[in-house]
Amino acid sequence: MQVDGIFLETSLVLAASAAVGAVSQKLRQPLIVAFIAVGILVGPLGLNLWQADRQHELLATLGIALLLFVVGLKLDVKLIRSTGPAALAIGSGQIGLTFGLGYVLAWGLGFGRLQAFYMAAAMTFSSTVIIVKLLSDKREIDALHGKIDLGVLIVQDLAVILAMIALTAWSSGSEGGLVRDGVLVLLKGGLFIGLTALLMRYVLPGLLARLARSQELLLLFAIGYAALWSALSQQLKLSLEVGAFLAGISLASTAFREVLAARLVTLRDFLLLFFFISLGSHLELSLSGRQWLTVLVLTLFVLLVKPLLVAGIMGGMGYGKRTGFLAGICLGQISEFSLILGALGMQFGHLDQNILGMLTLMGVITIGVSSYLILDSRRLYDRLTPYLGFLQRRQPYREAMADSGDTEAPVDVILFGLGNFGSHIAMNLQARPKTLLGVDFNPEVVQKAAAEGLRVRYGDATDEQTLDHLPLNQVPWVVSAMPGAGPNMALLEALKSREFKGKIVLTAQNAEQEEAFRLAGADRVLWPNLDAAEQAVDLLSTAREAIFDQAPWPMTLEEVRLRPGSVAGGKKLGELALRAQTGATLVAVDRSGQSYFDPDAEFMLLPGDRLVLLGSRDSLAQAEELLAPRRPPAADGKAGFQIGEVGFPEDSGWVGHTLAALDLRHRIGLSVIGIRRGDQRIVSPPPDTVLQAGDVLVVLGRPGSIEACRTCIPQASGGH
Repeated sequence: MQVDGIFLETSLVLAASAAVGAVSQKLRQPLIVAFIAVGILVGPLGLNLWQADRQHELLATLGIALLLFVVGLKLDVKLIRSTGPAALAIGSGQIGLTFGLGYVLAWGLGFGRLQAFYMAAAMTFSSTVIIVKLLSDKREIDALHGKIDLGVLIVQDLAVILAMIALTAWSSGSEGGLVRDGVLVLLKGGLFIGLTALLMRYVLPGLLARLARSQELLLLFAIGYAALWSALSQQLKLSLEVGAFLAGISLASTAFREVLAARLVTLRDFLLLFFFISLGSHLELSLSGRQWLTVLVLTLFVLLVKPLLVAGIMGGMGYGKRTGFLAGICLGQISEFSLILGALGMQFGHLDQNILGMLTLMGVITIGVSSYLILDSRRLYDRLTPYLGFLQRRQPYREAMADSGDTEAPVDVILFGLGNFGSHIAMNLQARPKTLLGVDFNPEVVQKAAAEGLRVRYGDATDEQTLDHLPLNQVPWVVSAMPGAGPNMALLEALKSREFKGKIVLTAQNAEQEEAFRLAGADRVLWPNLDAAEQAVDLLSTAREAIFDQAPWPMTLEEVRLRPGSVAGGKKLGELALRAQTGATLVAVDRSGQSYFDPDAEFMLLPGDRLVLLGSRDSLAQAEELLAPRRPPAADGKAGFQIGEVGFPEDSGWVGHTLAALDLRHRIGLSVIGIRRGDQRIVSPPPDTVLQAGDVLVVLGRPGSIEACRTCIPQASGGH
């Protein structure tokens, strides 16, 4: 079915992509696989609607350039310095081992030496487009395995450039040309990086500041810059990906990186659609039975052996089996460069159409299958982890280097996730004070937290091995500040399977997640979006504004929030004597959305209250200093109270009397919060509860008051 006109052709293909994508999303299938399927459907094997031409190729190429540009945009020079040496070693080892074993396998399957060279080279390289897209979708591009994969892909890109140079020189029969071209590429690459660095240092910051006056102009510049640098890289016989990646890195240190990245993602994904459709449309199925068997064997090598080689190399270098497994499984497909190599081989007369068709089929199968494996990699690891011990040393020291020392000291809270929300939780917990152990999968976050004095571990909440090395049997609280239902639920299930005795706190993003977490057994659920919204509304409707609106003349008002640790927390206004000490007058208190005007001397202040003060600037400054958090923490980190049990003999004078008659609150400063009566547990007993022989009181009070209570229990003849 031929379609006249590229516009109509493209429109039909886009409509088919939207329909198949919607069905794929409904069935929870990867969109990449769906778009490749669209390519097969509209290509020569299907309806033959898609005629690959230069226009479609241009759109696909722009999508690839923007993909690598956005990746570079989200990185910085420090990241490259930290992961560069490891990525170079892992990438070099992977290329050498995969090529060597792949060559032997291809030669053993009947390929000639030159053909085996092409097949081995094609199996060596992995798809930058697929890996970066899926890791970005999973938000794992910043994880340790994501950063290593990104570095390995850059090493592979450089290697494939050298391979193309070698093949070109080989086809021309010039050994001298091979050496000359290799040196020339290195020189051009060095000059290209130097030029990018100069722009990054002296030109781009000021230029972007001027362009940022118009968001549209800033976005247009970014797209044009990415395309220009990609094209320049190609002209220098480097890869398009290298140029786009360098362009992104050069803008990564500017203040506009987040804005640009957010605006480019949608355009990037739209343009990449043409790449995946084009890949599917080139599928060739006219192969013999023997060739199908050969494709199957080589495909299994790429999907299974290649990831194990990467994981083995990383294990030998000191990485954990989980990091190695997740990094390796991402590389289990052949690259778009593999198909370019095949086309180059046909151009030189080294390969025929059948071999190129086999490479295309391998590309479609490995990209499709690896998409599922990457998206489900964590669950796959959990199932296979008992059999993966050979992939790591006894002590994975490289990941241990990110930790901030031992964790032998007692821990009050283990906090998973040290991002924006988690880091603020950590800061406030330390101010209470609470002994805290933070856990995060981002090595840069771990190093930053350690530099700030926080005890921290590198690890992932969904990793069984991470949990095995945490003091879960000693800690009373485990808090997750991680976004997303998956990681939170996985952590909850893992803790429950270990029969964790403490309290579990999870973070929800919406009401459905909150309900699911509570039903699953979470003790507390944090809802940062809701809490922030409530605080924002409180700030928009304060007593301070109401007083300003009604005052007959301008007044000097100041709002002070009582932080944890303030000397005013828990005190009555009469005890504080704020006006006598500072000259400032407390005219209103905002608390939980309600305003209390002109509070009296019996009004008790609580942490979190926002106090509206009236006075001169000097008196307000003194009042703010007085109310600042400066209460010395208790030596044991407790909140100034204790809970204990008080038993009394059967002949005690308390037997037969009510709690109201004992009046322990006013006499000793204790509150009875429960009674243990044989196997019965009475929670919050009412004042008219009559005590019986054998009762044990559960009491709450200040330190020392419980012991004082035990010493004043009267005998039967002593009354009460």
